[in-house]
Amino acid sequence: MKQLLEFLGVIALLQGIAGLLTEFTDWDWGLVQRIGFLDGYGIYASVALLVLAVALFAAAESRKSG
Repeated sequence: MKQLLEFLGVIALLQGIAGLLTEFTDWDWGLVQRIGFLDGYGIYASVALLVLAVALFAAAESRKSG
C-alpha cells in the first residue's frame, strides 16, 4: 500500500508541475490542459495536484513499511 501511495504521489506531482509549466510557458504536455472542464482553471488544478501529492506522500510516510 505504501508503494501505491508513493507512486500516485509521484504521478500527481509530475502532472501538477507539468500543468504549471504549461500555464507559464508554451509547452503542451500533461493531463490538466487536456481535460475539457478544467479550461480556465489550469493553475488551480495544478496547485491542487501538488497539494494532493504532498498529502499522498504524507500518507505513505505514516504507513508502516512491509
